[in-house]
Amino acid sequence: MSQQNPMPRAKRIAEQGRRIQSHIDEIDKRKRDSSKDDKEKQKPVQVGQRKYPETLDDTHLEKPGLEKDLETAPMYDAPEYKGSEKLKDMVALITGGDSGIGRAVAVLFAREGADVAIAYLEESEDARETKSAIEAEGRRCLLLPGDVSDPTYCNDAVRKTIDAFGSLDILVNNAAFQEHAGDITDITDEHFDRTLKTNLYGYFYLTRAAVPHMKSGSSIIMTGSVTGFRGSKKLLDYSMTKGGIHAFARSLSANLLPRGIRVNAVAPGPVWTPLNPADRPAEEVRKFGSSTPMKRAAQPEEIAPAYVFLAAPSCSSYITGELLPIIGGYD
Repeated sequence: MSQQNPMPRAKRIAEQGRRIQSHIDEIDKRKRDSSKDDKEKQKPVQVGQRKYPETLDDTHLEKPGLEKDLETAPMYDAPEYKGSEKLKDMVALITGGDSGIGRAVAVLFAREGADVAIAYLEESEDARETKSAIEAEGRRCLLLPGDVSDPTYCNDAVRKTIDAFGSLDILVNNAAFQEHAGDITDITDEHFDRTLKTNLYGYFYLTRAAVPHMKSGSSIIMTGSVTGFRGSKKLLDYSMTKGGIHAFARSLSANLLPRGIRVNAVAPGPVWTPLNPADRPAEEVRKFGSSTPMKRAAQPEEIAPAYVFLAAPSCSSYITGELLPIIGGYD
């Protein structure tokens, strides 16, 4: 009995594979074409309690950037957010509290019953507006201008907060420096130094100053970034610091757990604050955030409730060492 030649069968199987492949290729092409059309037609997603801007200012701010100079004002006051005394009679110190995420967090902390000290560089007009918003919530506010990368300032800020309010229960490390660069060779020593000193030294110095005065039940919240997960080719130094902040938060949480102090980080995607118009060219600012699946940047009031959640013992007493991404639907 002659052995059957396996080649005809192999040929049929190969042809079958090509037919299957061709069929799927055709489906994939239709889906790609349809997806491209859908993406071009897709409008920014609006699922909040009020409508948020879909395009932003065509502007470039001089650093450090003032919120008052933005035509499209960042939305921070969260009028539909109702306080319920989650932070009643607690004391918070928030860096970068004059504007952006820091301002929105300060206002919601006050609405939840906390007195708030805000640290900022020199943006006094913005800081006064934040102070007025906090006082409108019926709470006290302390303004602390200065440089968080200076350990003496950090020690003084903690001391002045405690002198004014009697305690320190919540520390929010939020201040940041960001400046894009197209190539690593464009980043000067001065540029690199400023980014690391503000974003890493500042977090470390203020935390070191605050921890001896914090009791069990206190919390520390740090502002990380999606760039700390995904990287950013034009924000090499900034992304480095944000990854460092994530690692610092996780490590510090273990270090402080025996004291009953919880440590977490929020890692936002694009958020409309003075930080970005003071970084990007004007032509890029207008479409800031449009590359996210939601097709728009977040507003500060959309991020701030996460800080309330992480600060409030009633909400997060079993949560420490966590990184909470709020990034508009990225994979």
